[in-house]
Amino acid sequence: SRTATSTPTFPRRMTQAAQAQVDEVLYVPAALALHQRPNVPGIRSTFGTGTELLNSLRLMFSRLASHRCPNGHYVPPSLLVAAGKELVCPECGAHFYAPSAEELAFNSQGACPKCSGTGIVRTVDLDTLVPDDSLTIDGGAVAPWNSLMWSLMTDICRQMGVRTDVPFRDLTKNEKDIVFHGPAEKKHIFYHNKNSNQAGELDFTYFNAVYTVENALAKVKDDKGLKRVARFLREGACRGCGGTRLSEAARQSQVRGINLAQAAAMTLGEAIEWVRGVPASLPPEMRPMATDICDSFLSTARRLVDLGLDYLSLDRAGATLSTGERQRVQLARAVRNRTTGVLYVLDEPSIGLHPSNVDGLLGVMHDL
Repeated sequence: SRTATSTPTFPRRMTQAAQAQVDEVLYVPAALALHQRPNVPGIRSTFGTGTELLNSLRLMFSRLASHRCPNGHYVPPSLLVAAGKELVCPECGAHFYAPSAEELAFNSQGACPKCSGTGIVRTVDLDTLVPDDSLTIDGGAVAPWNSLMWSLMTDICRQMGVRTDVPFRDLTKNEKDIVFHGPAEKKHIFYHNKNSNQAGELDFTYFNAVYTVENALAKVKDDKGLKRVARFLREGACRGCGGTRLSEAARQSQVRGINLAQAAAMTLGEAIEWVRGVPASLPPEMRPMATDICDSFLSTARRLVDLGLDYLSLDRAGATLSTGERQRVQLARAVRNRTTGVLYVLDEPSIGLHPSNVDGLLGVMHDL
């Protein structure tokens, strides 16, 4: 009987290998691979979500905060919140419930409605809509109509009173305004498709250049679709939430005088010092519960600090982390679970690590 020394892969974590040419493989544990170059996280990922530190922080602000009543008054921290009981404002008598941890999540109910919890907004960049103003509209001057919309927009634009056979730069201010911002009017046109040589009369609604891009963006379903539209867009911090990703309601509750967005903006090192002071800031009857919640945060943070990540803020976008930073985050997450009967495969975990952080890495190994 043939034997094998290779390890089968764990399909949820590692690439599925071909079936080994052996009769039997016994006593091999499930394997979890921590790659040297982890995948770049998506737009909704932050350092706080990737490490799950934000979960503890949200629980803190749900259970331990001073919550604001509907009339703008703050109610002192109370054990009634943990018991799921209704709060009563001592100033105006308003009855309300404290937000749950889920209602403070920017990936869920706590998302800013303007940016859907991404912290950024994409707006149409007018300078990209007509990259060459020496061209006529008939000659393809309006770029979105060429790549995102039917060419018949040129015919409809002509019906809107715009000259399409002169260089775009020579159009009047009013004509240019119709191109960029004209109303969605329905026009009757005679359309001739140059590719199929088919022609006919039809009624069609005018899509101005800006709306053409906005409409295409609203229908994007994947990265490929976004790439088609991206050249006509510019990104900036959402004005609705100031880039914090959180709705106004999710930014109301306060612990130690600051809200969740302000706490997430701290570096990990600063957040640790702030969290340590939370229990003492609360009424005596709340301190045991506060200590449990804060200890959960601090124990997770400890290994991240040992791995030299104390300078990162919790709201730092996951996609902006370096390869080494992402690798250390996944290392810390793996050991925190303290799973048994699992084979860990680590691909050069010390690569790119500062010598002063190697001790922290060895501590991770000892934890395993």
